[in-house]
Amino acid sequence: MFKHLLRGSLFILLFTLSLNVFGQETPDSNLIQFSGMVLDGSDENLYPIPYTNILVKDKARGTYTDLKGFFTIVVEKGDEIVFSTVGYRTVNIIIPDSLTDSRYSLVQLMSQDTINLPETVVFPWPSRDHFKLEFLAMDVSEQMQERATENLAQDVLDRGFSLVSVDANESADFYMRRQAASNYYVGQTPPMNIFNPLAWKKFFDAWKRGDYKNKDKKKK
Repeated sequence: MFKHLLRGSLFILLFTLSLNVFGQETPDSNLIQFSGMVLDGSDENLYPIPYTNILVKDKARGTYTDLKGFFTIVVEKGDEIVFSTVGYRTVNIIIPDSLTDSRYSLVQLMSQDTINLPETVVFPWPSRDHFKLEFLAMDVSEQMQERATENLAQDVLDRGFSLVSVDANESADFYMRRQAASNYYVGQTPPMNIFNPLAWKKFFDAWKRGDYKNKDKKKK
């Protein structure tokens, strides 16, 4: 009697362990590796749209396309995917429930959605005719010409450019480009500039201009 109970308990234990192992090794059949490209379909010249937002609706998950318009993300069957980017119409698609494979590929075309505002010209005068009269009657002295020349000097423009901070769009674009460039060479060795003909051309151009000689003179 005791032996039968022991055998039954061992059988139940082994059966339970086998179910757990099987459940761990078997992937979730509801998960889908969703990959594809986002292209501009406004005309016959299809080109990629980088940094397109790809959001899984109501799940706070998403990704974005790289510089070549490619993306990949893990989703579930029946998920609603939202494609959006500035200047294009938002597109919504649904991952089919009838997929039998764990991968799903898509080439999503997006159409431009631009609004052309009418041109607005602001004048400090009541009309164009008044502006023409004042402009023709304006007396530009030599002092004003010298001041304009000084303001347009290259060193003044460079100094003003260095003092102007970038806005949010420029900062985000710079960050996204750096991140996309770093992700591009993940798992492989980045190229060396010693084999880059453009880098060699810049070196020879700098050598001909005497940039390296000027640096030596400055140090002395």
